[in-house]
Amino acid sequence: MAKQGILIVLSGPSGAGKGTICQELLRSYPELNYSISATTRAPREGEQNGVNYWFTSHEEFQKLIKNDQLLEWAEVYGNFYGTPCHQIAALLNCGKDVVLEIDTQGATQIKKKFPQGVCIYIAPPSLDELAKRIHKRGTDSLENIKTRLSSANVELKYVYNYDYVVVNDEVPSATKKIAAIIIAEKCQVVRNISIIESILSNEKIKI
Repeated sequence: MAKQGILIVLSGPSGAGKGTICQELLRSYPELNYSISATTRAPREGEQNGVNYWFTSHEEFQKLIKNDQLLEWAEVYGNFYGTPCHQIAALLNCGKDVVLEIDTQGATQIKKKFPQGVCIYIAPPSLDELAKRIHKRGTDSLENIKTRLSSANVELKYVYNYDYVVVNDEVPSATKKIAAIIIAEKCQVVRNISIIESILSNEKIKI
């Protein structure tokens, strides 16, 4: 039987660099698997259905909620986001590690439903830097930018509910820190009980 995989949850305020870090993490460590979230928001330029997100209608999303087919879900800036249960379970049961990039609301739900998951908060170096990044991205209206910056003040307080915090001052450095966290988690005693029991069950070495 394959060893259970680890669910790595990345979240933080809009503009903190979650998406960029996630892409770099998957590029540098191809053994990791990315969980694609479902959303009701419209695709941004260059985004593809089934690659970046599963783009669904509000009606389809409500059916997923009603049928309890989401590990977590949240309404963010007027749109719904959620994580389909079946794809996460299939990967973890095969011993594959899964990276999930979601908002703080979703991470809080997962922490309650799936406490063995590893929650990592991606924080900006400062709120000024966060504002610069959101403006530079150029994908949001001025009104949306103001809303996101206002929400960031609230979202940053969620950091105390996480297992780790990584300040994204430089993407390569932040990515290496997350990789180190994953390695450390794999060495936890609770994740290696079967190996330890196997060692202890062997006959003692004759001297």
